[in-house]
Amino acid sequence: MAALKRLHAPLAWVEGRWQRDVLLSVDASGHWSEVTANVPAPPGAEVLAGPLIPSLVNAHSHAFQRAFVGLAERREAGQDDFWSWRDRMYALALRISPQQLRAVASQLYAELLRGGYTQVCEFHYLHHPAQGQAFDDELDMAWALAEAAQDAGIGLTLLPVVYTRSGFGASGLRPDQHRFAADADWAWRASQRVMAAGLPRVNAGVALHSLRGASPADMTRLRQLVGATDVPIHIHVAEQTAEVADCLQATGRRPIQWLAEEGGLDPRWQLVHATHAEPAEIEAVARSGAGIVICPGTEANLGDGLADLPRWLSHGVPLTVGSDSQVTRGWVEELRWLEYGQRLTARQRNVAAAPGTQASSAARLFDAAVTGGARAAGFAAWGLTPGARADAMVLNREADGLRGLPDEALLDAVVFGSNGSPWQSVWVAGRARPWRAPGRVGDAFEAAMRELWRSDG
Repeated sequence: MAALKRLHAPLAWVEGRWQRDVLLSVDASGHWSEVTANVPAPPGAEVLAGPLIPSLVNAHSHAFQRAFVGLAERREAGQDDFWSWRDRMYALALRISPQQLRAVASQLYAELLRGGYTQVCEFHYLHHPAQGQAFDDELDMAWALAEAAQDAGIGLTLLPVVYTRSGFGASGLRPDQHRFAADADWAWRASQRVMAAGLPRVNAGVALHSLRGASPADMTRLRQLVGATDVPIHIHVAEQTAEVADCLQATGRRPIQWLAEEGGLDPRWQLVHATHAEPAEIEAVARSGAGIVICPGTEANLGDGLADLPRWLSHGVPLTVGSDSQVTRGWVEELRWLEYGQRLTARQRNVAAAPGTQASSAARLFDAAVTGGARAAGFAAWGLTPGARADAMVLNREADGLRGLPDEALLDAVVFGSNGSPWQSVWVAGRARPWRAPGRVGDAFEAAMRELWRSDG
């Protein structure tokens, strides 16, 4: 396919290192058709004003929870943990409408774009009306998310979630979970409809909420429906120690152990959080080819614990990050805290680095997230490479933390020394996207927040 646009970067992060004078061609579908280093800028090429790096995939998002950010940071009495946070979060989950969801998600997706994400994997389980009445279209909530992604200009991987029970051994969902209800047939039908719609930059996979939220029969049925179709399959697993204890009591095995032995893991699978994993479980996941999605901002906010990052990395398990509950909405902070959490517990520095192969913690984590993000979103390629969508970010060398640095230190400084979003433009499918959402997006978000929280003052 002939190039419709050519970009020239004086410096670009290609194949895991900085390369100079990089010419990038964009084809008619908005993908890179050619990426070549050491080429002078040809006539007609757009010369970029700063170093070019890949954007990242946000591999785990609950968009509706953007409306809950900042509203669960007080403890009036007793103990506050993941489970008490979840019960309060349900107050939002039970009343948000499709119109409000679109307003909240449009604001979130604009913020994610500003935070350096150009594709978001939406782990979607708000399927049905809050009060039990039927939507005109059973996918009204899903379409609201797709419309929000179009509003913001971000790519979307929609993951309809199988959710059939409230816990191990339960026969169904709790009354405050009724709008989440979806069996494997429903989720697969939803995924197929989203794919058939042919929306720009929108694709779909499937998800199971968790081992406590979906039964072995649900998993078997979903695997039958998916068959050999190459779509991403996501699941929450081993986020909380209580979940691990409940799984042990119900099955005699830990959650990741059970998945590895019974779940049919393969490279399509993404294990979200995977916080509490034993060495043998990590080895089993590595053998399967499945990936993991770590969400450091949310896991810190909810007191989940720390994943065994060095062991996941040493076993070569595909790894990427997500914003989850939206308390953080940029990948710089996620990668920073992915490393910092390890430093605090190990009382060492540059824990993620691999001397002899990749001495930079920032580069090792960034490259892992680029590669792992492609698989999480169901893409064959991601980054500054032919065949990948032409998504990227132009760094601002005058940004706080980057000014005056030598080229080789730029990515280290982006992750560990910058404030905010240290880039001057974000590109999606070969087009620069606006820095900020139109005022109408913010106005709609504020109106939705007033409606959702009016009863709370």
